[in-house]
Parts: sequence; C-alpha cells; structure tokens
Amino acid sequence: MPPHAPDNDNNGSQPAGRRNFVTHLSMDAGSLRENDKARILGPTSDDGTGDRVPSMAEFLHHFARTSGPPQIILLCLVIAMSLGSTIGIVPTVAEDRYARLNHGYTGEPCSEVPSGVRPRECTLGNEDALNSAALSQFVNNALTFATSSLMGSISDERGRKGIMLLGVGLSILAPLNLVLLQLFETMRPSWYYSIHALSGVISWIAISLSALSDVMPPMWRAPGFGMIMAGFMMGFALSPLLAVFFSHLGVCLFASAMLIAGFIFACLSMPETLPPEAAQQARLKRLAEQPDLTTKLDTLKYYLLRPAKELMILNRNQLFRNLSALAFFSGAVNAADHSLFLYFAKENFGFDDRDVATLFLIIGVMGFVVQLVILKPLNSLIGERRVIIVAFLVGALYNLLYGVVKKKVLIFIAAAIGALTGMSFPTISAIKSNNVDNSEQGRIQGALYSLSSLASALGPLMLKYIYNKTKDGGGLGKGSMFIFGSCLYLVATVFAWLLPEEQANSNLNRDAKKRSSLVVYQRKNSEYGSCGETSFDDESFDEEG
Repeated sequence: MPPHAPDNDNNGSQPAGRRNFVTHLSMDAGSLRENDKARILGPTSDDGTGDRVPSMAEFLHHFARTSGPPQIILLCLVIAMSLGSTIGIVPTVAEDRYARLNHGYTGEPCSEVPSGVRPRECTLGNEDALNSAALSQFVNNALTFATSSLMGSISDERGRKGIMLLGVGLSILAPLNLVLLQLFETMRPSWYYSIHALSGVISWIAISLSALSDVMPPMWRAPGFGMIMAGFMMGFALSPLLAVFFSHLGVCLFASAMLIAGFIFACLSMPETLPPEAAQQARLKRLAEQPDLTTKLDTLKYYLLRPAKELMILNRNQLFRNLSALAFFSGAVNAADHSLFLYFAKENFGFDDRDVATLFLIIGVMGFVVQLVILKPLNSLIGERRVIIVAFLVGALYNLLYGVVKKKVLIFIAAAIGALTGMSFPTISAIKSNNVDNSEQGRIQGALYSLSSLASALGPLMLKYIYNKTKDGGGLGKGSMFIFGSCLYLVATVFAWLLPEEQANSNLNRDAKKRSSLVVYQRKNSEYGSCGETSFDDESFDEEG
C-alpha cells in the first residue's frame, strides 16, 4: 500500500525525492493548480485553451525514469532478437526436411538450388511447410483468442509479472525444438510447429501492454506502446544478420541462449506494476458481477463461460465495436503477411538468407524510426483517429505492391513503406486503454489481443486459400492474395473513419472537459498506485458519448 501524500494546500511542499503523478483524469480545467501545470509542462499556449502538448523529450524522460517500461523494452528487444534470428531459418529447414521425408528428395539442400531449376520435391516441400505454418498459426491464435482476455482479467487481480513470466517461458520452447530438428535428421518439422502453436496459451505481449498502462498517463500511452513495438522492430532488424555469418544451427543455439537470458532477466528485474488498490478494485468488481454458485454445475458453467464473458467488454459501446472491427480486418492481413510472405518470396523471388536479412533490416530500422520518431509527433498533430487512417491506407498500398511487383528490389521498397502501418496497433491499444477504468486495463488489452488473435488465425487461412486458387495463373496471378489483403485494409479504413473523435483522440476537449492526463507534483486526493519511486493517483475515467 503506497503511503499517502500529506495535504499541503498552503505551500505545496512534499517529501524530498518523491514525485506524485495524476493520471486517468476527466476534469475541469480549474481542478489543477496552474503553478504545478507550468512547473511540469511549461508555459501554456496563447490560444486561450491553456493546453500545451508535452515534447518528445519530456515523454522520453518520463518513460525512462518510470520503473517498468525500460525493463519491458529491453525484454522485447531480447525476445525479438531471439525469435527474429530464427524466423528466416524455419522455412528453409522445414521445406528441405519435408521434401526429404514426404517426397523422397535426396539432392543438395533445397535452399542451395537456384529458383529456376528447383526440383519438384522442393516445391512440394515448400507447400507442406507453408501449410504447416498456416495451421500452426491458426492453432496458436485460436488458443490466444480463447485465453488472452481471461489472462488479462486474472492479471488485473493477481498482478502482471507472474503471467508475463509464464508467457516468456513458453516462448523458449520453439527455438529449442528447432535446435533438435537440425540435430536429428529424421525428426519431423511438425514437432516445431506444434510447440509454436501451444505457445499461444499465454500471450505475454498483451500483459506487457497492461503493465505499461499501469504506469503511463493516457496522453503518452500510444507512443509508449509504440516504444514496445520499437523494441521489437530493432530486435528483428538486427537478428537476421546472424544468419548471414553463422550456420543455421549456430543461430538457433544463440536464439535459445538469448531467450533463456531474457527469462532470467525478467525474473530478477521486472517490477510488479499493478497497484494493490487496482487489484482489490478488480477483485471486488468481479465478485459483485459473479452469480451465485450454489452447485458444482453452476461453478463449472461459470468458469467455462468466463473467457467469453470477458470478451463482452468489446461490445460495451459503439467506439469499442468500431475498434474491434478495424482491428479484426487489419489484423487478418498483417498476420497473413508475416506468416506467408517469406514462403511466397522464397518460391517466387528466390529469397536467400542474405535477402531475408536485408528485408528484416529494412523493416526493423524503418519500424524503429516510425515508432520512436514519427508516431508521437504525428499523434499530437492529427490525433489517434487520423493516425489509424493513415496507417491503414499505407497498409493497402504496400499489400498492393506485394501483389503486383515483379522485381526483388520493389519488394524491399514496399516493405519500407509498410513500416508506417505499424502505427495502428499501439494507437488502437491506447484508445481502448484510455476509455476504461484502471481496474480493467488487463481485461481490455487481453480482449483486444484475443480479437487480434482470431483475425491472425483466420487471415493466413483466407489468403492461403486465395493463393492455392491463383498460383497457377488464376485470378490476378500469384499475388492475388496480397491484392485481397489490400482490399481488407480499405475496409478497416472505413471503420477507422467512423471512430468518434471525441472518444478516440486523447488530447481533444469537449464540453469543457479535458480528456487528458496532466503530470503534476501534488493532488489532494489519495494516491492510487506506485511503481518504484513513482506513484499514480487515479480517478475513474468518465466515458463520453
């Protein structure tokens, strides 16, 4: 229980070395002391609104000094480097193994055969690997869909750290299995894909977003979530380079060691960000909504239906329904791009390890720049709603380019443009986070991730079906699946355009209320939570509209 700050109305003094923050506020402009606002946010604007958008430097300073976000970013970097270093190896190893075990291939490794003279066995092995990847991704996301909202709700009561550690621990198993796959020549790739599918039981990334929501003010959540994405992007940018200098087995051993090191780091240094008061509030709210469980059948029915009940938060209002729709359509395409594109590029453009490393370097560096440099200023300039619209229009463009280009260099250009699409996920997460009470942060992030997982399960299957129907010249050719993906992004853009600005944009004023959180040094009300030396006083967030 964090200590309460003394009531110092007269002089505003407080204990040295302690900083108090107020977040989640929906208040009148006069509810904060002007001298406190000026001390933290500097002078206000001259337009009569009294508003001032904090600078990027202020955001980074707050982000770095708050206990929790820096550790999450470092963990994301380690995990992304580990998983990213193997992502280009899996298709190569799997297609060759399937070609040998399923189709009797006995020649040199399929990855070393020029694309123009590839034997039929390698092509069939690639198709087997593609189908296994799509099925594995479907099961992985189906499990995440079934459990993510429930895990988020549990983390609202029991804390973020333990569930996050379980998720990171599960992510270690797939790279270890990939090592075994290369050591034992008769081992089937289906073992790897099965382990990868099971890792969807706990999605640690959704829990990390909830942890960030615990300690970041609403106006900084979109760029804060973007920092998590930036950590991933930088890890993915650097990791495929290892495949250029080391053997496939060496890279997999390195990836496994990195994941184990990341897990140990998380166990030792990751703080618990959930304030005790928020956990108690979430627990009392669940008990108040829980029906009387008089029989064992009632108890069984309640726990079986609880995951579905947790998802109903997505149907709370029109804002959440629109966000869910656009997240579904965009998530389906994004997941298909990540799952299928490498197989498509290897088969149709002859991508090798160096090409994969170049592609991920471009995606990673551009994604890092977008999340760290572009997202925060653009969000402040045009608001969250228009950021999502821009991201989805770019998504439609780069998928169209994937579907129609004929040269390898144009693939790299399309990938660089597509990095702007990455602004959508942190922005959507921030909008939903800003429109729920602090005791529901885990539930809303888990529910959103569940929906994204459903989209990620169906997306690769839909696009793979289109590819199977058009790969021999039907429709618009082999790239038809990406053209279809471009159309889905346009559908998502329509739902983004329908978002109400007064609820979507965190810095918009309506009816003399401020939908923002101003960082201050003192507040009369009791403190809400703490993290390290930083505490947050949280009042319920009044939902408009």
